Amino acid sequence: MGRLIVVSNRVPLPGKPSDAGGLAVALRSALTSGGLWFGWSGETSGNHVDLEAVKSRIDGDVAFSVVDLSEQDVREYYFGFANRTLWPLLHYRADLMEFRQHDYEGYRRVNRRFASLLSRQVRSDDLIWVHDYHLIPLAEELRRQGLRNRIGFFLHIPWPSPDVFSAMPRGRELLAAFEAYDLVGFQTDQDAANFADCLARAGRGEQLKNRIGAFPISIAAKEFAALAAEAAAHPIARKLETSLRGRKLVIGVDRLDYTKGIDRRMESFGHFLEKTPSAKGNVVYLQVTPKTRSEVPEYANLQRRIAEIAGRINGAFSDLDWMPIRYLNRTIRHEALAGLYRMAAVGLVTPLRDGMNLVAKEFIAAQDEEDPGVLVLSCFAGAASELDGALVVNPHDIEETAAAIAQAVAMPLEERRRRWRAMFDHLCSNDVVVWRERFLNEIGPSRTPRLKAAV
Repeated sequence: MGRLIVVSNRVPLPGKPSDAGGLAVALRSALTSGGLWFGWSGETSGNHVDLEAVKSRIDGDVAFSVVDLSEQDVREYYFGFANRTLWPLLHYRADLMEFRQHDYEGYRRVNRRFASLLSRQVRSDDLIWVHDYHLIPLAEELRRQGLRNRIGFFLHIPWPSPDVFSAMPRGRELLAAFEAYDLVGFQTDQDAANFADCLARAGRGEQLKNRIGAFPISIAAKEFAALAAEAAAHPIARKLETSLRGRKLVIGVDRLDYTKGIDRRMESFGHFLEKTPSAKGNVVYLQVTPKTRSEVPEYANLQRRIAEIAGRINGAFSDLDWMPIRYLNRTIRHEALAGLYRMAAVGLVTPLRDGMNLVAKEFIAAQDEEDPGVLVLSCFAGAASELDGALVVNPHDIEETAAAIAQAVAMPLEERRRRWRAMFDHLCSNDVVVWRERFLNEIGPSRTPRLKAAV
């Protein structure tokens, strides 16, 4: 039986400090049965990178194989086309999209190099699973290297409607690259339908017919619940609990990104304080927002804006012994976050657009079944199609979101338990292993490894 080869933009090597996000955690879980994980090391080697150099490491049954990128590669492939063209476009923000031909050429060049280095490690019966928008042309390049293996692709972020996607130069070329995949997966039925509509409008609808599907990503729910129960004793969780002095905690955890709606979320919390006098002095909102992509001007401007909103609300409502918003611009390790989720009365997950949002699922999994918190969730997150016990809001509607926060803070225990139980049971029945097996079973005829159906 062949191996599972996972390919992603960034590969967190075992034994090295990492702020791995939800995608990396999910992919590591997908490799619990072993395999190979290939991608960028996250390191740069000036502009004279050894194009043939591959660093390898073994951790249990998983082999890690990573390459460095040159400064030019990072500038054009990563910060350029991936994050200044594809990222805003696929999140419905064509107004923020910037296209430069040299960035597109860099994106293609890096995918070509990845394909060349990966193809040397592939065996004839391996199954290759490519992840996310950084690597859309990878299968096309692997086919040019002569590989006939089954290759699947999964997009972790949204896919927009044809009217939005058509704004991108070279869009037809990118759509054509998908034809090299045996299966293309998305987070939701709507994303898959949008993609099919884009293909149809480009006259390529037949090439990928019956090879498109929705496979909602998930987490290891039971394991995360156990982690959260232990993490309640984590020093960071204990420190926060002591500082709260019995006040209710509202928590938001997001990378610093304009798609996350953090500025509107803070405005909604300020409106909640204004409309709910009983909350003053009794509710604290903790927003954890690690900095990302600080080289991109939009992110630096967003950081300033969020800090200004937090300062204005704190200035308007704070007392000598209470500050309503605590805004942290740093990474908190995963195990500590689990403890913070568990003590929170409300989880605020209100992105303006998101493929799935695993923070929503982790928040539910982390709760104490005897006294669970309430999830306030954006209707524009993929998770909203699964977590029907959440209070679903339009994040653009500040009054509606503020009202949902008030409802969550005041929700009776029995209703909280009922809502939480339904969502937790769903996550346990549809965890990351089920996600992996659904995708891999869908992709593979006889010449590829097949997994037993999920029980």
